Amino acid sequence: MVGDNKLPIWPAYLTSGQQYRSRLKMQNWFKYEFPIPTVVTSPVNSYLPFKGKTVLITGSGTGIGQAIATKFAQNGASIVIMGRRQKPLDETKEILLKTMSSVGSSANVISFPGVDVSDEQSLINMYSSIKSSSKSLDIIVNNAGVSGPVKVFTNADYGEFKECVAIHLTGTFLTSVHGLNLLSKNGKVITISTFFTEESKFEQRPYRFRTPYTAAQGAKNRLAEALAWELTDRGIRSIATNPGPVHSDRIYKTVYPKAAAEFLRIGGFKNLKASVIELVLSKILPYLGGTTSEIASRGKEVAEEIIRSGSDINSNQDDLERDISELITKLYHIAEKIQENTKKMIVDGEFLAQEDVAEMVLTLSSETTSRLLNGRVVPNDRVFYTVKPAISTTVQQTDSNSSMGTVLISTSTHNSLDLSRIEGLCHTMLNNGLKKVIIVSPEKIGHLSEFPQFQVDLSDETNLRDSLNRIKGEFGSINGLIHFTGRPDYSKSLLELSKQNWELLINRFIHVPALVTKHMAITLASEGALEEPIRFKESSGNLVIVGPDWPKGDKISGLIKARAELFRGALRPFVVTANQELSDVLGSKIRLYLVLPGNFDNGEVDEGQMRDSITRLISRSKDRHQNETIFCLGN
Repeated sequence: MVGDNKLPIWPAYLTSGQQYRSRLKMQNWFKYEFPIPTVVTSPVNSYLPFKGKTVLITGSGTGIGQAIATKFAQNGASIVIMGRRQKPLDETKEILLKTMSSVGSSANVISFPGVDVSDEQSLINMYSSIKSSSKSLDIIVNNAGVSGPVKVFTNADYGEFKECVAIHLTGTFLTSVHGLNLLSKNGKVITISTFFTEESKFEQRPYRFRTPYTAAQGAKNRLAEALAWELTDRGIRSIATNPGPVHSDRIYKTVYPKAAAEFLRIGGFKNLKASVIELVLSKILPYLGGTTSEIASRGKEVAEEIIRSGSDINSNQDDLERDISELITKLYHIAEKIQENTKKMIVDGEFLAQEDVAEMVLTLSSETTSRLLNGRVVPNDRVFYTVKPAISTTVQQTDSNSSMGTVLISTSTHNSLDLSRIEGLCHTMLNNGLKKVIIVSPEKIGHLSEFPQFQVDLSDETNLRDSLNRIKGEFGSINGLIHFTGRPDYSKSLLELSKQNWELLINRFIHVPALVTKHMAITLASEGALEEPIRFKESSGNLVIVGPDWPKGDKISGLIKARAELFRGALRPFVVTANQELSDVLGSKIRLYLVLPGNFDNGEVDEGQMRDSITRLISRSKDRHQNETIFCLGN
């Protein structure tokens, strides 16, 4: 097995503002514990800019949340910490009390363990307790998050997908909205997102293997902007910040190792099947914080388990142990390469310290800065992440499949304008060579009775998968899918949405498009592609999501525009990420496109032009590769 002297060397950390240059062996890198934040001492009664303020930070027991809490404590604020686990919060509370004492602050700390930001009732109980103690809040920091599945989107677990969106996006929404009654005049809501969801005019950054994460973070940025507009009458400000890569347990112990494991599963290793690679690494990853001998012992146990299970492998136990040892070494090297490639995009080649993010949050929370940047998403990354333009306003005529077969149209909308749009598109495609169009929706749509219809619960993974197999069995091969999300009611205030209505929107504009495109991509793929990703290279087809319309009218307010961007802002990063996985990672000829009707002139959509554009997308030749995947189609 691998010896200590053969382990690659890993760069160490930037923590508490100090650069650590010591080189750690790989196994020590994975188990490295971040030092307790430095307690900054200053003379008693020195100037404390946040004296008398109370700050609530979600996910504040560890990592960035703990660093933010410490930074505010150093500056005189009282702190409300919260999270799901008791022990980290107890440790953080001790750090904060020592910090407050060291700077001569009379502030206090309130801790709320067992609070899940996606659980509305636990938030209500927490805020009720704060209110009963006669406290108000001055700042809410939305920091809580999880890594979510680190998988190509066709293989990502749907339950984990929903959990990731619930914590990042729904948690931010619920924490902000329920905290409003406790926020003082001129209160602030600071939301932490990611540099991967930074947008420019024609660019959208993909974040491979992280579709739920990037969709939720993209929507969080748009939510922060919308909240600023919603809260102007109350004098409350809302700002988001997008940190770049940060030294943290999550990125080192979860994201990078899992991403490396996914690269190995897809790319293959020696004579091991993808399913065996996935099994081995899923059992090894939890042990990567151990010593080399512990990892070697676990590798041997896994080899024995595989041999006993009778798995179809062409190795004896000794050979399998050797292959697993080399696989683990390869995992380390890929994880290191991911980090090194990321560092090359950063000006000084250094990741942010957690304290750096805390400093940014503190700065954004000041009266002057929050007034100047209210409603903005502020970069905090130093990352030069250049990508090819992915956004266009026209669909160019390209080589097309002149003999299209069968296309599915899925939707859960019953809006008459959307149904008329679907009907017109069906006829346009049939007139351009499509053999058959099939409608898939939760209920039969009388307006579209001339076309074959299947009733499918689009949010039920089992029902959707079985229905697609049934359609394929009855009609033969399917060549593509067009999914219509419909449009939300932009006249409704986000602040008045119940959790139930919010989750209906999340389901309609994030979960369902993701689930439908995932299973349609699997349907288009060659048999067995999920288990052996190399078979995706034989697959082709086109998928189109038609997202929410841009509002139209003579005078559209900034508030309405901000609401309109919320779910469009989730779909853009999801689509570019999933499309990169389909094309660059899996090497398939399956393409995913996003059509966003309307333009910033607020004019009427040219429906004929849009029908022609979608027809071009769904009929694009399997040999045609276009970088543009998002199309904003107006008049």
